[in-house]
Amino acid sequence: MTLSSDPPADVTPTRTRVGWALLASELSVLYRRRRTWAMLGALAAIPVLIAIAVRVTSGSSSGRGPAFLDQITQNGLFVALTAMVVSTPLFLPLTVGVVAGDTISGEASHGTLRYLLAAPAGRVRLLVVKFVGAAVFCLSAAGSVVLAGILIGAILFPVGPVTLLSGDTVGPVESIGRLALVASYVAVSLLGLSAIGLFISTLTDVPVGAMAATVVLAVTAQVLGALPQLDWLHPWLFTNYWLGFADLLRQPIAWDSFGSNAVLQLGYIVVFGALAYSRFTTKDVLS
Repeated sequence: MTLSSDPPADVTPTRTRVGWALLASELSVLYRRRRTWAMLGALAAIPVLIAIAVRVTSGSSSGRGPAFLDQITQNGLFVALTAMVVSTPLFLPLTVGVVAGDTISGEASHGTLRYLLAAPAGRVRLLVVKFVGAAVFCLSAAGSVVLAGILIGAILFPVGPVTLLSGDTVGPVESIGRLALVASYVAVSLLGLSAIGLFISTLTDVPVGAMAATVVLAVTAQVLGALPQLDWLHPWLFTNYWLGFADLLRQPIAWDSFGSNAVLQLGYIVVFGALAYSRFTTKDVLS
């Protein structure tokens, strides 16, 4: 008789199914919450308010206001870009901080964390699923701003070819593709903040505290990034490339900022993911 130490052949498929089922459940819970849709609705309202304000005032901004504001009356697609510039420093980090800060602490406060871990999921898989859920929300948040901006811009203003920052002109279809790239860029930019929020969420059973700490860190990093005396620190801040999506509005597209931003966010994901793992794997969920 031959003895084998290999695990049963169906163990890996079973674990995979459990992982996908857990992710589906996480996304279902996230997008069934009224809070999630309220935050997405608030983000979508930003380009609507900008467009209505420009329309009512006949677009006379006299060179003041956020970037691309002057071009809105000539082309409604600039509503989405203006809204993204307005949303990225505060409103998007605020909503992402709420979701990321609630990942583990929310389960702990509701007493459901121990039941999740009682299932054949495992702590590492649960951490990964929670982070993926927060990452999906990042994409949803950025996408809601862009989509609402395109729709309201097309309703209130003419839509036509767009002149890029490089001076080249592209058609509306390609312009919408560029806006999708901008949304993807911003979503990637928020992944580092999501990892930080995930780690903070493992430190407490009070979701509000984790949410507030995550948002405060986002604001603090931007304040530090605005101080010229700290130039040496700027490349290491997770907010350093948040507004670097202007490079996607050139012909040809300059991918340098996108790549640098992705590498920086990956570094934060690795570091704070490791910290979250270290904390969560030793966390007493029964206390």
